[in-house]
Amino acid sequence: MQVAAAGAALMLCGSALAFENPQVSLKTTMGEIVIELDQEKAPKSTANFLQYVKSGFYKGTVFHRVITDFMIQAGGYTEKLIDKPGVRKPIPSEARNGLSNKPYTVAMARTDNPNSATSQFFINTNDNAGLDYPGQDGHGYAVFGRVVKGQETVDKIKNVMVDDVRGMQNVPVVPVVIQNATILTGDKLVK
Repeated sequence: MQVAAAGAALMLCGSALAFENPQVSLKTTMGEIVIELDQEKAPKSTANFLQYVKSGFYKGTVFHRVITDFMIQAGGYTEKLIDKPGVRKPIPSEARNGLSNKPYTVAMARTDNPNSATSQFFINTNDNAGLDYPGQDGHGYAVFGRVVKGQETVDKIKNVMVDDVRGMQNVPVVPVVIQNATILTGDKLVK
């Protein structure tokens, strides 16, 4: 009897542990994308992303760079391709965390400086192992989550028509807007 109770308790603990990682819903003009963040392997990137979500920063930002067989990038510009105000200080790179830039994983975008990631992120649409640490630049790009729902939305976005706009390349001709970003809880979590 005690063994069965202990087994049931372990099963309950296991199901509770399955949702230790936060999930964020991005409602876009092309559908919903749910991202599960990896707090254990990318704690700084996860905390950074969640701060932007909680503050409402991502509302009204666009996917401003779309390369079909590479990635879709968002989190820094308004629909008019103006820098979104409210960007916080950069975070240190977590590219050495062992997570790989596989399809439907989410990574921090940055400049040539490995410790320059702020609000921008990208979703890999291909196996981009070349972006893993050490990468071609000796630093790589830090993966901090994965798409757990809405892969078809990612696929729709990666196939939009793009053009060059005001010095920026691969910009969707019809803006793909993040209308809302929220942290999921309870029965809203993707199992």
